[in-house]
Amino acid sequence: MKLYYSPGACSLSPHIALREAGLSFDLIKKDLHSQKLEDGSDFRDINPKGYVPALVLDDGQILTEGPAIVQYIADRVPEKQLAPPAGTMERVRLQEWLNYITSELHKTFGALFNKQASDDWKAAARALLDRRIGYVAKALEGRDYLMGDAFSVADCYLFTVLNWTHWVKIDLSRWPSIAEYLKRVSARPAVQEALKAEGLLRA
Repeated sequence: MKLYYSPGACSLSPHIALREAGLSFDLIKKDLHSQKLEDGSDFRDINPKGYVPALVLDDGQILTEGPAIVQYIADRVPEKQLAPPAGTMERVRLQEWLNYITSELHKTFGALFNKQASDDWKAAARALLDRRIGYVAKALEGRDYLMGDAFSVADCYLFTVLNWTHWVKIDLSRWPSIAEYLKRVSARPAVQEALKAEGLLRA
């Protein structure tokens, strides 16, 4: 398999999932601000949507959209228990979290990285993120991970998105459960490997 990524972007989520799953894959870097790959080719030839992640399977099929990719990865190695079995209520809860992260957190962060966004738009986005991160913080109280005691692909995604708070100067100290959660996930060997591979580990 081949994972197309940009360092620190949402592609970090399936990158972590692949390492947690123990699957073999190649990492191919896309410039975050252009459509160029390191060999000079156009990423849009791989994914016409123009954004990462994109996962090219061994049979040539291409998967896009992070929440779909991480579930595919989890289902490849059910013994790793990165997602509850399909058809269970627990799997529906996982999908509920993945949808919340993608629509309410991930997309809201987008305004803070958009150079064309007005100050009012960014202020509104920060207010929304305060409420939504607060909701996640409450859900994490008394549990190690989003789904309870077990790490799942939802944690791959949440960890990725919450790490963007560093770049947009959102202080997470207001939510102790979030700060502890990030430390817990960051300490996982597969997460450390992914961060190192993307050049994201700060000295």
